[in-house]
Amino acid sequence: MISILTRAVMMSTPLLLGSIAEVFAERTGMMVTAIEGIFLMGAWGGFIGTFISGSIVVGLLTAVLMGFLMALLYAFITVYLRQQQIVVGTAMNILAGGICAYFQRVLFGIPTTPLQISVLEKIPIPILSDIPVLGEIFFEQNILTYIAYLVIPVSYIILFKTSLGLAIRSVGENPEAADVSGINVNRIRFSTVLVAGAFGGLAGSFYTVGYLGMFTTGIIGGRGWIAFAICFLGNWNPKGAVFGTLVFGLAEAISIYLQSTGGIAIMPNEFVIALPYILTIALTIAKRSFNVPAKLGVPYLKES
Repeated sequence: MISILTRAVMMSTPLLLGSIAEVFAERTGMMVTAIEGIFLMGAWGGFIGTFISGSIVVGLLTAVLMGFLMALLYAFITVYLRQQQIVVGTAMNILAGGICAYFQRVLFGIPTTPLQISVLEKIPIPILSDIPVLGEIFFEQNILTYIAYLVIPVSYIILFKTSLGLAIRSVGENPEAADVSGINVNRIRFSTVLVAGAFGGLAGSFYTVGYLGMFTTGIIGGRGWIAFAICFLGNWNPKGAVFGTLVFGLAEAISIYLQSTGGIAIMPNEFVIALPYILTIALTIAKRSFNVPAKLGVPYLKES
């Protein structure tokens, strides 16, 4: 059980980073529907950066850059060209898959054995890691998980306790009023999408640099969309996102455990693999109310 819970915390890391980043963007009215592609570009950037340079730090920085560039393109098209966010995001997700597959083939050809990189090591925190049960679960993780721990309180404080957070929320609820008060609506939206892209790229790198040590074009497998759903299920609040990521992290940890142990005789292996995604659908259906930002998905055109 301790092993499953430890893995649950680990597997919740990229979902937490991605969903909180999505919370900030959607609070301004921007649905970053390119999140799956951003995750994938981050995973690929983390892999090639580490493989070519031999440095995990370079790999993580490359992942952040890849996510940032994807978000830059998405933000320009949706914020300043005011194109439909869902359509643009869907197209960019397809584009990301094509880019990764093409350049992976160009750079490495068709290797006879999977290319491997070193992964982040676990860093036990002195004293805290010695706490029975909790120490092993929470304080023997890698650096990305500890970064996620810091993101939780920082994101909540910024969003609900600062003037910047008030501006972010105002832009998503009433951009006209925010504009009249002197807030540059499109600049706020553009900036939050870029931040979401950077964190999404870092989240994607977890799967290559922090977990598997290899890359395939199917490595994300819809987890970007799970992070997107967690934002909704958490009612656009970092605290709700934390709860959602732990639930999904636990589902994925159980799924991995069942696969590694042969599963349960009466349960098909395909069902075990699909468990986190089935949970996403079930929780979405069960959710009774959503505190949706009033202008979510609506482009803003300043009146002359």
